[in-house]
Amino acid sequence: MSSVQQIPVVILAGFLGSGKTTLLNHLLRSARGTRVGVMVNDFGSIEIDAMTVAGQVGSTVSLGNGCLCCAVDASELDTYLEVLTRPSSRLDVIVIEASGLAEPQELVRMILASENRRVVYGGLVEVVDAAEFDATRERHPETDRHLAIADLVVVNKADRVGPDELRRVHTAVADLAGRAAVIDAAYGGVDPEFLFDRAARTDDGGPRQLTFEDLDDLRTDEDDHPHAAYDTVSFTADQPMHPRRLLDFLDSRPEGLYRIKGFVDFGAADPANRYTLHAVGRFLRFHPEPWPRGEERLTRLVLIGSGTDGDALHKALDGCRVTGPRDAPEEHTMWGVLRYVPEPESGGAPADAP
Repeated sequence: MSSVQQIPVVILAGFLGSGKTTLLNHLLRSARGTRVGVMVNDFGSIEIDAMTVAGQVGSTVSLGNGCLCCAVDASELDTYLEVLTRPSSRLDVIVIEASGLAEPQELVRMILASENRRVVYGGLVEVVDAAEFDATRERHPETDRHLAIADLVVVNKADRVGPDELRRVHTAVADLAGRAAVIDAAYGGVDPEFLFDRAARTDDGGPRQLTFEDLDDLRTDEDDHPHAAYDTVSFTADQPMHPRRLLDFLDSRPEGLYRIKGFVDFGAADPANRYTLHAVGRFLRFHPEPWPRGEERLTRLVLIGSGTDGDALHKALDGCRVTGPRDAPEEHTMWGVLRYVPEPESGGAPADAP
């Protein structure tokens, strides 16, 4: 299976007035080297460098720093994904700002069903207004359904309510959102590293993707508003991972754990390949590729979430290691993993697609 550089596509949804555009502008201002492609399916505005995109369906505007913005309707989604994912665009992530009246589930389905092999689902981020949450649910009963399929919920405008009311809204949202991560924010102040990897710079000034070591080195605020807190856990194992036990961990991953990425060594179960692991919310994908020559055979994972227990995550992953010859997995234990490997040609959605 040939290796293709995949670009995560993050869907940003929420009803009118929740603060989606504010959050998106914050992400763009905080990108710091990440080249972001923005697809706006709305009549809002992206207020970057005094440029406004409002209802200009079919137009593409440069936002500076390598970022691009295009206003589209849903029927044009695949066409613009094809344009934005071309290697010449050199984008690191694509964010789709959905219309305030859009059905996010349909957008998720379109991404998961896309035959564009350069696209990988980056999660559904649902934004709610903490001060208007009850009124929004009354006006839009579908709110509960939208929250139930979200991978991350941002309780925005947290500064507009008191501590007790914020706790009440947060708890109500968490109950509706199930296993999704739920974070509170003011002015859309979500750290970009929670949603996608920020690119660092090479010595010659060119962009490069963050390494595992970089993840803990770029915790700086770029705005006047503090970022919503998140937790990062790094895990390394020099023993192979047992496929069945790792899948059990992934199937039961705790609330608040939003993203998992990295490489997995399954040892004798598949000695020829290492497996890239990409998980966001309920979405899970493995991508096998031959071990690079001279590469040390390690499992290296980064887990990102909010309110997670780092020690418990480490303990659970430690329990997935192969402990010795008697514990060696049989070949058929890889069948579960292979369910989450996309077809080479179609790139179709995995079995757990919503």
